[in-house]
Amino acid sequence: MTDILDAEYRTSHVKVHDAAAFDGMRKAGRLAAECLDMLTPHVVPGVVTEKLDDLAREFILDHGALPACLGYRGYTKTVCISPNHIVCHGIPGERVLREGDIVNIDVTVIVDGWHGDTSRMYGVGPVAPRAKRLVDVTYESLARGLAAVKPGATTGDIGHAIQSYVESMRCSVVRDFCGHGLGKVFHDAPNILHFGQKGTGEVLKPGMFFTIEPMVNLGKHPVKLLADGWTAVTRDKSLSAQCEHSVGVTEDGVEVFTLSPTDQFKPPILSA
Repeated sequence: MTDILDAEYRTSHVKVHDAAAFDGMRKAGRLAAECLDMLTPHVVPGVVTEKLDDLAREFILDHGALPACLGYRGYTKTVCISPNHIVCHGIPGERVLREGDIVNIDVTVIVDGWHGDTSRMYGVGPVAPRAKRLVDVTYESLARGLAAVKPGATTGDIGHAIQSYVESMRCSVVRDFCGHGLGKVFHDAPNILHFGQKGTGEVLKPGMFFTIEPMVNLGKHPVKLLADGWTAVTRDKSLSAQCEHSVGVTEDGVEVFTLSPTDQFKPPILSA
């Protein structure tokens, strides 16, 4: 179904949305965040990743929404689950999460045609200090990217804010994947690079919707795609972390659609 929506609505032009669209995105974003909140107590040592996928699918359908990833370009699961050195698009299956893992869960829901897309990091029991630091850096890089969003700024301003901070912390930003426009379409213009130069790229205007979703590696930035055609991993097998919000440009800044309603944006291991 999502392929049909994309084929009908995707263009190369950046869409500018009205107040009713903001309301639609708030509802979709909230449900996506609620799905990740629901999963928090289940991300424990010994859990099978397919069990988490089942829980997410049941939650989304029970709330009258659709899982956007299910069937999207042949993808057969509801969420992406990416532990440790998996950068993104990890496919849920028989893998068991173990104590000390860090894991990203990425979910997109469709509510009344609108897409809510978000991801966050979870610690599986106690994690090593270097893993915790990586997650902290990744969350802070997203915060700095969000702070760069305002009318008249550019997509390059967002990328520069993220890249300059991440590299100052001796980590690296993945170049192979980026944020994207969304709304009635899952992946739309503009592309939101997480690296770049100030003043370059698309000029931001009120009513633009997109995701910001930096992927940060503890080692070098190159990644490789596995044979399944989806799973991306770090080439040097270093740890990777990601976090993502769906946002809208307002008259004076940014509205984040996917904030956790229970303030679980950061998992418990990072709250101290």
